[in-house]
Amino acid sequence: MLRTAMGVGLFSAAIGAGLLALPSTENAQANDAPALPTVVASKPLVQSLDSRLAFLGQFSAVDRVELRAQVGGTLVGIHFKDGQLVKKGAVLFTIDRVPYDIRLAQAKALLQRSTARLAYAKSEYHRADELARNEAGSVQNMEQRKSEWQEAEAAVADANAQIRDAQFDLDHCQIVAPFTGRIGNHHVSVGNLVAGSRAAGSPTTLLATIVSQDPLYLDFDMSESDFQQYKRFRASRHDETADQVRIAPNGGHDYSTPGVLDFIDNALNRSSGTIHARATVPNPDSTLTPGEFARVQVIAAAAAPTLLVPDAAVLPDQSHFFVLTVGDDGVVAPKGVEVGEMRAGLRVIKSGLSANDRVMIGGLPFAAPGAKVNVKDGEIKADNEQVKD
Repeated sequence: MLRTAMGVGLFSAAIGAGLLALPSTENAQANDAPALPTVVASKPLVQSLDSRLAFLGQFSAVDRVELRAQVGGTLVGIHFKDGQLVKKGAVLFTIDRVPYDIRLAQAKALLQRSTARLAYAKSEYHRADELARNEAGSVQNMEQRKSEWQEAEAAVADANAQIRDAQFDLDHCQIVAPFTGRIGNHHVSVGNLVAGSRAAGSPTTLLATIVSQDPLYLDFDMSESDFQQYKRFRASRHDETADQVRIAPNGGHDYSTPGVLDFIDNALNRSSGTIHARATVPNPDSTLTPGEFARVQVIAAAAAPTLLVPDAAVLPDQSHFFVLTVGDDGVVAPKGVEVGEMRAGLRVIKSGLSANDRVMIGGLPFAAPGAKVNVKDGEIKADNEQVKD
């Protein structure tokens, strides 16, 4: 009986111990369960923005001139450094003046001789005219003296023209900058003999090339559909703001440089289906260089409510894009979207998203479509400022 009682007691104790241990095992299993990932989500930022078309363009100089001499001779001076910004009227090259000084002196001597002949011919004419009126001389002699007087006047006029011609050549021994711009490298060194001519078709020596810096042109091409959209918008507006464009130099996304769309070609290119356009861009600090590429945005529609999200929240899927949204039940769901340009540091969403959708803007690597997550509220701000919590 004693052994039986002891066995019953031990069995009861074992059962009690098992019952006491059961809750502890369940707690351990609960503690071992993985925690839900935490993400940051926010509704899209809604702003009233105009619609813009984006193009890739290239800067070109408004003025570009090849500097060539109009007179020939020995190059005796170069008065700039290669690549320097030169002012309008600055002396750039000097050609030996001595031959042209000599020619000018000869022309001035010819003028003096012609002037003396004119005075003598004029005196002879008056003398012959008076004799003819007094019937002491012949009319033929008077007419001959008159002809000599007119020839002397023509000789004086010719001498004056030769002086101006010689002075022109002398003045053009100095090649000056036709406008303010940046000059390239010199192609001829001091001491070389350069060929010069006033005629456009005659062979001359290329000395250097100069291009203007302020303003610059930005050349780009519009597709036919983009051109039609811009044309409809331009027809609906009657102010100059419709021609304002924004430019991001160096192919970036900072559209802080202003410009004016002031030229569209008069016909579309049949082979490419595009039309050439041009914007004028101020460049007072010469920070932009002809030949550089830049992005340009052209207004194509009036302001309307627009959804904006951080660019990092837009994920690529081959040729499409999508964003991850979080439902009220905390489940992640992807949504395909049509994206637009960057505005205020954020990506424009054209379609596929509503203003009430909660878009994941933080913790994207820790969540997958269909997974359940813990959500913290974030806030999307312009200029790429993102405030969490």
